[in-house]
Amino acid sequence: MPYNPPDIWFPNLGIWFERVPRYIFAIGSFEIYWYAVMIVLGIICAAGIAFVYAHKTGQKVSDYMDLLILGIILAFIGLRVYYLAFNWQNYRGQPFFSVLLNPRGGGLAIYGGIIGAILAGFIISRVKKIPITTITDTAGPSLALGQAIGRFGNFFNREAFGSYTDSLFAMRIRVDQAMYTTPELLERIHTFGGVEYIQVHPTFLYEAVFNFALIIALILYRPHKRFDGEMILLYMFGYGIARFFIEGLRTDQLLFWGTGLPASQIVSVLFVIIAGAILFLGYTGRLKKPEPVPVKKGKGNNRRRKK
Repeated sequence: MPYNPPDIWFPNLGIWFERVPRYIFAIGSFEIYWYAVMIVLGIICAAGIAFVYAHKTGQKVSDYMDLLILGIILAFIGLRVYYLAFNWQNYRGQPFFSVLLNPRGGGLAIYGGIIGAILAGFIISRVKKIPITTITDTAGPSLALGQAIGRFGNFFNREAFGSYTDSLFAMRIRVDQAMYTTPELLERIHTFGGVEYIQVHPTFLYEAVFNFALIIALILYRPHKRFDGEMILLYMFGYGIARFFIEGLRTDQLLFWGTGLPASQIVSVLFVIIAGAILFLGYTGRLKKPEPVPVKKGKGNNRRRKK
């Protein structure tokens, strides 16, 4: 048990963090948030894996640099548009573009970013004359790594958590620091050292751990893929299933218009259905078999063996 009231606490694991800053430093009123740093770090690591694989398979890394630039732009637009589309009641009456271009005002939704990144892949495919399946098989698994790292930005922001739990991974957050609390959470307050805490599912952590496992599985499986485009479909199918259940625990759900249903659960179901159907076609031999992946050979491999 900590001696002083920590900011964030995992009581059943015996882990606590006394000071968890939201931002690294400030220049006047402009602050550099850890949330943004984790997103940028996730993008860099994800791009690095895609670049390495592109180089290994003899593709132009510069094509994937162009994809990275366009992907960041369209993913950012997608992140904001998705969030605003299902949360517009909080922004009604404000100029759309000023709200769109102000992420510091709050609100990014990962599914919008995924859709934006996939759209960028289609555009690069057309412009560069690269099969979209080649692009998705090269860069698709990297999406999981970018998400896994980026999710830790939610830890610093004290957000993207779930309902009350007393499970092994239960997380306590100071009430005066937590974002998106609910009346149900505030009915089950824990007090330590005169500080009030809510106790919740760390859903951001669940998703991060799943995505780390997913990218490892995809990278290990990639040499054995059975048809072109399979990698992005496996990502969509796996992430869709995990996100459906994780989203059901969250307290900050974006609701689909007039239904009361979480929008991200609906999108998750669509991801699973679409990806599952195409995977079925691929596994039953109705899609193109994968072309051999060229691997660059070193100079020593070109020498003829003496007889």
